[in-house]
Amino acid sequence: MTSQRAGRLGQISGEAATLFVYGSLRFPDVLRTLLDRVPPSTMATAKGWRVAALRDHVYPVLVPAAGQANGMLLAGLTSTEWATLDAFENDLYQLRRLPLDGERSGWAYVSHDEAEALPHDWDIANFADRELAAYVERCREWRSWYESQA
Repeated sequence: MTSQRAGRLGQISGEAATLFVYGSLRFPDVLRTLLDRVPPSTMATAKGWRVAALRDHVYPVLVPAAGQANGMLLAGLTSTEWATLDAFENDLYQLRRLPLDGERSGWAYVSHDEAEALPHDWDIANFADRELAAYVERCREWRSWYESQA
């Protein structure tokens, strides 16, 4: 990554950094829409975290909790891809390095404000069945807007 990074990305050193994704970014169609590819990934788990539903949003947030959050660890992200994903994630999130299973670690977008999280977990199956197609279209529109800002 270049020294031109600012804000949340300033914490990351090197393109070898991995990103733990637990919500909409677990879906290949979303990644392909945002990045034009699906980066290599492996299954991963973050103990002491929960993938929580959010009021009025189809995507989740990661909050501290008993139990574990299941997700994917994305590898091989370029500096341009990191910048795109960082811009895509809104101000509800902060970038934080988390310990993961297998003595691994990864960066994750976690909640700034746990009060935003609902008491129940995000339903990934419901998202896939009922929300994914419209969400991918919103991602396509966002990316078009984002690229027009450059």
